[in-house]
Amino acid sequence: MMGLLAAFAALWVSAKNLFRPMTTEPLPWKGRRELPARYRTSFALVHDEHGDEACIGCKMCEKICPSHIIVVVPGGRANSEKTGKPRGWCKDFTLDLNACIHCELCIQVCPADAIVMLRDADTPAFSREELFLTMERLYANEKKAQSWGTGAKLIGMQEPPKPPKPEAPKAAPAPDGATS
Repeated sequence: MMGLLAAFAALWVSAKNLFRPMTTEPLPWKGRRELPARYRTSFALVHDEHGDEACIGCKMCEKICPSHIIVVVPGGRANSEKTGKPRGWCKDFTLDLNACIHCELCIQVCPADAIVMLRDADTPAFSREELFLTMERLYANEKKAQSWGTGAKLIGMQEPPKPPKPEAPKAAPAPDGATS
């Protein structure tokens, strides 16, 4: 009997509020809203100015990640086909967005600015596998709009300001009445 009374009480509250005027305000923007400058969503691996993969397989991003979601398999050193210079290569790179906290530490520590964050809003994922970014998916993301912050820019922002140089001592004023 008590359960039936509780159900009717809940229905009464719902019916009473069904015809109340709306108290929320409509959103102030029409269509797509402007995203803030530091809006970041996902990751991408990029190519350098010569067209080579920028990742050198140093594993710095893997070591600094607090969530331990980045796995880098270095490919050793080999000569670049584009420049002919020896350099490191990455054989495999995976990033699991399921546990990413978007701290940007991997971006800041990358010596080659190979990993960047994206500005585009991602489409919703309907399975966990869609949030697991392989090397192929990371390089495919390179075509999307990237965030303004690269590792070099973010590190440059953290450098402490240089102290001002001491001024040279001023020449002593000439005594009164003396001409130069």
